[in-house]
This record gives sequence, C-alpha cells and structure tokens, in this order.
Amino acid sequence: MLRTLPSRHLPLVRALATAAPSRPANSVTRHNWRKEEIQEIYDTPLLDLVFRSAAVHRQHQDPSKVQLCTLMNIKTGGCSEDCSYCSQSSKYSTPTTASRMVEIGPVLEAARKAKENGSTRFCMGAAWRDLAGRKRGFEKILEMVSEVRGMGMEVCTTLGMLSPEQARRLKEAGLTAYNHNLDTSREFYPKVITTRSYDERLDTISAVRDAGISVCSGGILGLGESDSDRVGLIHEVSNMPEHPESFPVNALVPIPGTPLEANDPVAYHTLVRTIATARITMPMTIIRLAAGRSTLAESEQAMCFMAGANAVFTGEQMLTTPCSPWDEDKAMMARWGLHGMRSFEQVNVARKEGSRIEQQTDSQAAEPTLRTTV
Repeated sequence: MLRTLPSRHLPLVRALATAAPSRPANSVTRHNWRKEEIQEIYDTPLLDLVFRSAAVHRQHQDPSKVQLCTLMNIKTGGCSEDCSYCSQSSKYSTPTTASRMVEIGPVLEAARKAKENGSTRFCMGAAWRDLAGRKRGFEKILEMVSEVRGMGMEVCTTLGMLSPEQARRLKEAGLTAYNHNLDTSREFYPKVITTRSYDERLDTISAVRDAGISVCSGGILGLGESDSDRVGLIHEVSNMPEHPESFPVNALVPIPGTPLEANDPVAYHTLVRTIATARITMPMTIIRLAAGRSTLAESEQAMCFMAGANAVFTGEQMLTTPCSPWDEDKAMMARWGLHGMRSFEQVNVARKEGSRIEQQTDSQAAEPTLRTTV
C-alpha cells in the first residue's frame, strides 16, 4: 500500500537545481566588492557557478520573466570616435554608410511595431561623440522620447557623452534609461578606444544617475581582453553608488574594416561566466543578452537565462549587427516557459519612474483599449 511521505522529507526538494532557496531576510545588495572576491567567483567551476547564480537570480527576481527590447539606429555612421570594434566610426572604411538623423515619424512607427510585437523597451541610438552643436537634433530626440513614453513603453537612448543639463532635459521628456557602456576594464580600455577616456564615460553615467534616469552600462566580450579585464569591468559597475539598472553583455561581432575584424569569437563558456558573475554581484540588475546573441544555439541561450540573463534585444536589427526576429524569440521563450516582462516591472525602474507610472495607470484605466503587449 502506497503511503504519503512524511512532511519532514519535503525540504529535500530544495536540493534540486531547479529549486532555489527562498530569499534570505538579511539579503543585501553590496557595493564594496573586492576584485579578488569577484575573480574567485568568476573562476568557480562552471556548473557550480551557474547553480549559484541561478539561486541568486531566483532569490531576487522572477526567473520566468525576460524583457524584450528593441533598438533602432536613428543616426548611422560618421562618428568621430575611434572605438576599434565599431563600424560607425569615421576613422575606418567599413560597409556602414553615414546618414542623416531619421525623422520623428518613422521612429514612432518603429516603436509602435515593436510594442505590437511584445517589446516593452524601445531604445534609440545615435552615432555621436556628444551632443555639442546638435541643438536641433537634440530637440527632435526629446520629442521622440516624449512620444514613445506616451505609448506606455520604457524608452532608452544612447547618444554619446551627456552634460548634467542634457540629462535633466531627457529625464523631463520621459526618458527611462540611458545606455553608456564602459566596454571593458579601466586597464584594457586604452587598447580599444583613445578618443574618449574611461573617466569621461563615468562622468556621463554620474550625470545620468543624478538626473534620476536609470543607468544601462555593460561591456563587450571578445575585444582581446583577459579574464581579469572582465572581472575588472564587473568590479567597476558593481561598486557604483547604485548598481546599473541594466548590464548589457555583448559578444563582439567582428566588422570588416575595423581593427578587430579578425578577432576570434568569444568562447561560449566565457559569456556564461560573465553573466553568472554579474548576476551574483548585482542581484537586482537586469542582465541584457545583447550583440552576438543571434550566433548562439537555443540551448546556449537557455543556459544564459539559467545563469541570470533576463533581457534580450529582439526585432529586425540591432544598430549595425544582426538581431533575432520577434517571432523566433517569442516561440523560443514559450518553449522554455519564459514570459515577457511588462514595462516598468523592474523594481528599480519603477522606483525612479514614481508618479509617472501612476499617471500612466490612471490614463489606461480611463482608456481601456490601451494595453501594453507582453
């Protein structure tokens, strides 16, 4: 005769890799990580590292939620910077052709299409060093930000270096987040870029944070950096006064004509290690699986999600590199039991949005036909 197991045996279920312990009451987000600590985490045997990062992810976030983001290039090419990975630099002869900034209409059409396909964050990128001498262009971008925000979407821009005043105006227009990657460690950075200093990047991040905008800052793997450089990048961002709201992890897509055109692809286990280490050190941060994702098999992407990645770029293109289409991504997520994250669902984003979310909720209650696609 079959009997029910005594209740004292039930906790054994927690030993399974698919079941993480509940969030500890005294769990805190640290901002005082030492490089040696992060290096020790990074060097953990890979399966043990993923098990630990998966547990941390489940303690602090819903592991079934992945944010779908769409990135549009609103000003292509002609950039005066010498970023050695970038096809949009005017320093190199690449397949990318410089063009004028896109008008507002096509941008809003692209944002609506992204929302209809399930994206809840719309990002706009311009290949500029900074906004100096671009008053008309900046005013147009402020209008784009306001209009996309009015659709109920999170809106992000990446426009190069910002002054505190420019950051303030973007916040007033409704900007949710600003992307400004550090790319790599402070030590390796001069081997990649010489026209903008590491501290200039940090100054822009400070201006964005002080304006009340969420910071999106991560790096690129495959630049020729070492493991210690990847640890150095994570050390830099994990010790910021506030962890970045999101940490994009890009795998270099070598572009013909750039100095890094012949670089070898980054090893898959390096990508997973970086995601897992970032998840452990920044448990509340969204980790964005960004450029290079289209080269990964579905099973490889699933391991990245297990390790703590919880956002992807999806759509027709990602700046000048390939991107996975919406339909493929939604089908993949359905197979793995993953669901789209709502706009402003991330705790730190919601905190910075404050009353704007309440106003949006009131507006949607008054107009029931408006819905954010998930």
